[in-house]
Amino acid sequence: MRVAAIQHDIVWEDAPATHAHVSPLIATAAAGGARLIILSEMFATGFSMEPEKIAEPEGGPSEQFLLEQARTHDAYLLASIAQQGSDGRYRNNAVLAAPDGTVCARYAKIHPFSYGREDEHYAAGTDFCTAQVDDLRVSLFVCYDLRFADEFWQLAERTDLFVVPANWPERRREHWKALLRARAIENQAYVVGVNRVGEDGHGVAHTGDSAIIDPLGAVIGESAESAQDIVLGDVSPELVAQTRVKFPFLADRR
Repeated sequence: MRVAAIQHDIVWEDAPATHAHVSPLIATAAAGGARLIILSEMFATGFSMEPEKIAEPEGGPSEQFLLEQARTHDAYLLASIAQQGSDGRYRNNAVLAAPDGTVCARYAKIHPFSYGREDEHYAAGTDFCTAQVDDLRVSLFVCYDLRFADEFWQLAERTDLFVVPANWPERRREHWKALLRARAIENQAYVVGVNRVGEDGHGVAHTGDSAIIDPLGAVIGESAESAQDIVLGDVSPELVAQTRVKFPFLADRR
């Protein structure tokens, strides 16, 4: 399966403007043969700590945008959105839209970023999420979740590909790059990290460093630095299975 990581800028707290901005990027990724297309964390608004201003209900405009794009391009689309649940609480949800225009998975970020006070504004998720994307088993995480190796480990045996949409700042870019490769190597699975570029509404810079990494930790696709870009890579569940047979490291975990 061909996967596309869309490294894009975001119009701060302006979802309609960002929808218009990323639409042609999605079309280009689809034209390049991508079956799974991944956007960034809080792709439509940026990483805003004002959910009462930017959060949408589940099923709201940004989710509908993903569903429409998935249907139009006959592809799966994944991005995170600031959403308000039926319980009234705000969450940072990764939404996976299927080619038939339905939501096939929704994952609430388990680790709100306390250093940035996300935990004061968004409720933590409680459940892991693995979805079937054609013949690929895809597990969803969001940004700060990447630092918690034990949670990736718990899903490894039923995962071919981990996806991590993010708003990861430039000042910790080396952590991002190292952790993406570590998660792939530890779990003998593909990892796709999709980070934004540009400055957010607080002047925080992002260099992107989006990448597609194979089960042995080799980078098979990476973005241009600090520029909007589309990273394409082919992923194979067969390679995951073959790697785990040849190097049975997962079986040695205690």
